Amino acid sequence: MSKKKTYFASDFHLGSDAKFTSRERERQLVRWLDQIKEDAEALYLVGDVFDFWFEYSTVVPKGYVRLLGKLAELRDNGLPVYFFIGNHDMWMFKYFEEEMGIPIYRKPIIREIHGKTFFIGHGDGLGPGDHGYKMIKKIFANPICQWLFARLHPNFGIKLANFWSSKSREANKHENEFLGEDKEWLIAYCNRKLETLDIDYFVFGHRHLPIDHLLKNGKTRYVNLGDWLNFYSYAVFDGEELKLEYFDLNT
Repeated sequence: MSKKKTYFASDFHLGSDAKFTSRERERQLVRWLDQIKEDAEALYLVGDVFDFWFEYSTVVPKGYVRLLGKLAELRDNGLPVYFFIGNHDMWMFKYFEEEMGIPIYRKPIIREIHGKTFFIGHGDGLGPGDHGYKMIKKIFANPICQWLFARLHPNFGIKLANFWSSKSREANKHENEFLGEDKEWLIAYCNRKLETLDIDYFVFGHRHLPIDHLLKNGKTRYVNLGDWLNFYSYAVFDGEELKLEYFDLNT
């Protein structure tokens, strides 16, 4: 029987401790990847895999060897893996592409999978409002700013960036419950996109809350992947339907 399941996950925030330490969470991720590799047709990592990442030309950030090794193994065995940058790991450049053959996406994409149309992206900076973050994102995406940061010694630069990252999480703690269609800004974004696009599933991360919501046209669904800080949630498409699922930490 041929493989046909497509997996989506986001917001691992490796490098940051939560219910479990980052290293313990990384081990759980590797266990999950070992479980899904038997029936996976493709894997989409939809942003904020790392709590911070910056690629110096000759330096790879310390840690994450278990995850990186497992992703390399999956790619070597032929599994397509797609990586979307998030607001915490936007300074990812060519390392994944050159070392593992994993393409990097900086903006949402539209992709057809077994006859269904998916709109996939991390979700940061979309929808109405949040003008302050959108301005900061433009600054961080500026090649001159990236070049200047690369001039810092990694011991100082990465420590400084981890401090910024922790402050960002504290200042932007996500609500742990669904706010309603009128207050969920990614839903507003999706409904607006439906005015010009025919989409079956919008798949985002960033919100840190597992959400499966039917949009205003009565057929398109917005699915937020949640996170691996609290929920250990992901989505799987079996060729017919997309479902949110939760990794059993006890298996």
